[in-house]
Amino acid sequence: MDLSTTLKLNDGARIPVLGVGTYKIPDADTPAVIGSALDAGYRHIDTAALYGNERGVGRGIREALSDQAGLDRSELFVTTKVWNTEHGFDETLRAFDASLDALGLDRVDLYLIHWPVPAQNRYVETWRALVRLREEGRATSIGVSNFHRPHLERIIDDSGVVPAVNQIELQPWLQQAELRALHAELGIVTEAWSPLARGRAIGDPVLGAIGERHGKSAAQVVIRWHLQLGNVVIPKSLSAERLRANADVFDFELDAAELAVIAGLDAAERSGSNPDLVD
Repeated sequence: MDLSTTLKLNDGARIPVLGVGTYKIPDADTPAVIGSALDAGYRHIDTAALYGNERGVGRGIREALSDQAGLDRSELFVTTKVWNTEHGFDETLRAFDASLDALGLDRVDLYLIHWPVPAQNRYVETWRALVRLREEGRATSIGVSNFHRPHLERIIDDSGVVPAVNQIELQPWLQQAELRALHAELGIVTEAWSPLARGRAIGDPVLGAIGERHGKSAAQVVIRWHLQLGNVVIPKSLSAERLRANADVFDFELDAAELAVIAGLDAAERSGSNPDLVD
């Protein structure tokens, strides 16, 4: 396993196991972050309409394709997401067009429903729009984010199409074993957002002690833990040095005892919102 390692999605496409997240990175700062990430070897970039930095992501990609000899768009995996206010079939198609325009791309590799927002009761219509976009080839793969079992079962029953990915909050204090088992059963790749629990992992003494044994940081231990679980993981950083450090996780392995210690941290504690309550 290394930074070029990918997982096969249920539609035949492949997703890099380690990517760079861009949540809360200002649009003006995003091109430099994308450039640093691609220079460090990342090929997976995650953004969303909500983040307000799709233009910066697109600019960063174009600059890297221009500056880095041999780098081709086909090597990159770009994800964006439809926001809650744009649920509905026609609304989602318009939102996708706006995201594609902001990114300056003719397709995305993965398009996600950002939240199910069950109170609106429109995520089924939204999913139908994503199916259309995949059929048209403008979104190579489609998936969801923050979906629980009832949300997944409903869209699959309605459309017959299983999401390629479910991007969920997943970190040592919220390990989501039941949902990950469902993903495995259905053939859905689990992708972890907030993989470091919004920085909580960095100062944790248990993770720090494991890191000391390997000459690694607590953050690197958690990223490696995700990868050994079979998750796709998208930590973020504005720092080129930290981006490189986050990718320096392929030269060690957590043993069974260390994995058991990390499993013991699970406390069903979220750092973000409960999907059932987001409206």
